[in-house]
Amino acid sequence: MDVKLKYKAKKIKAVFFDIDDTLRVKSTEYIPPSIKNVFTQLKEKGILTGIASGRAFYGVVPEIRDLKPDYFVTINGAYVKTAKDQEVYSQPIAPDLVQAYVDWTKSVGIEYGFVGKDRAVVSKDNALIDNAIVPIYGKLPAEPDFHLTNDVYQMWTFEDIGDSLVFPEAFSNDLRLVRWHPNSSDVVLTQTSKAVGVAKVAEKEGLNSENIMVFGDELNDLEVFDYAGLGIAMGVSHPDLQARADFITKTVEEDGIQYALEEFGMIDKQLTFPQVNLDTVTGPVATIKTNHGDLIIKLFPDQAPKTVANFIGLAKEGYYDGVIFHRIIKDFMIQGGDPTGTGMGGQSIYGAEFEDEFSEELYNIRGALSMANAGPNTNGSQFFIVQNDSLAYSAKELVRGGWPQEIAAVYATEGGTPHLDRRHTVFGQLANAESYVVLDKIAAVETGFQDKPVNDVVIETIEVVD
Repeated sequence: MDVKLKYKAKKIKAVFFDIDDTLRVKSTEYIPPSIKNVFTQLKEKGILTGIASGRAFYGVVPEIRDLKPDYFVTINGAYVKTAKDQEVYSQPIAPDLVQAYVDWTKSVGIEYGFVGKDRAVVSKDNALIDNAIVPIYGKLPAEPDFHLTNDVYQMWTFEDIGDSLVFPEAFSNDLRLVRWHPNSSDVVLTQTSKAVGVAKVAEKEGLNSENIMVFGDELNDLEVFDYAGLGIAMGVSHPDLQARADFITKTVEEDGIQYALEEFGMIDKQLTFPQVNLDTVTGPVATIKTNHGDLIIKLFPDQAPKTVANFIGLAKEGYYDGVIFHRIIKDFMIQGGDPTGTGMGGQSIYGAEFEDEFSEELYNIRGALSMANAGPNTNGSQFFIVQNDSLAYSAKELVRGGWPQEIAAVYATEGGTPHLDRRHTVFGQLANAESYVVLDKIAAVETGFQDKPVNDVVIETIEVVD
């Protein structure tokens, strides 16, 4: 990530989130568990949180309210309140303008809807309206004259015309259309937007725009992206919004919000340590068949994708068949993967040497599968498996040295080679007790010059189940 962006992130004191396809998937209503962690961490760090949505407050689903954001910027910025129900800003549309809009919809033969502070209604009960509204507000009552007795903060069009819908010139100074659905546009005051609502919160809190970060995905986020110090677009965002964004993150399903905030250094990374929780790991499994038994290994493509792809590619083309473990040092590791058997050869599937992939979630604990190299970014085909089963350091000493508590505990009790971390890419882990028996058996063979076994330890083949 750009250093300048990380510097900007240090000034952020409030983060606002759109709802649909930002905090939750609109079509499935899925909210990733990581969202709760995001809100908890931001609050612990003293950063304000807020919702900035086209929805009215009553359209904010309970799961979002349960996150207890500090502010709700609703109805595209027309109505803003605190979590304690204190009104911060309220800007309804003038009644004569609402009536003029209703008259226009009738003249062109389209349906309409109204968003009030406490409830929303539509002009007619039909399938086209339900298609747009039900996923957001549920079934709404048909009250075409709602505007005669209630304040209206926003209106809707309902039609199948799409972007070809032409707004009357007479409305251009007062109202604007914001398309949000194939069958509907928001109709809002020209000077009203999420940016206005968020700015009212900033004013109340004594903040500047540079103190604000926003997450969004659609065209009704354009103005607030222009206003905020940092605008983060979700992975499925409208192209026009992505063009305005400071950073494009992953999708909701890919924990895009958590990912972005971790990258900006605004929340602590949630590390999984798959080597510690190996039973929960799904993905490719390699079986290294040797003349001393089988070594079954779970691979970690999420943390080391290029390295795993290299290993699997070489294995499937039979590159390792008949290759020896050319270097074995008891209480350290066993090394192989060089078809020349000298420790000086081997080539990756990429043709040239390729870069290291160091993950904060993987370490050279006992049983780790790591890449051998001749220095930084010199990976080819050679690999080793850590065999050392004891360590001179305590878990406390390792934690003081910067290792995570969970990994320090494994090192202290099971062994490994922590001095190789961030020097050699870890990309797999022995998967069962029988494999450790084979590992120790291989490590105990007699060796001679340059730690080469007196009798060859041979990789017969490597089978991979993706």
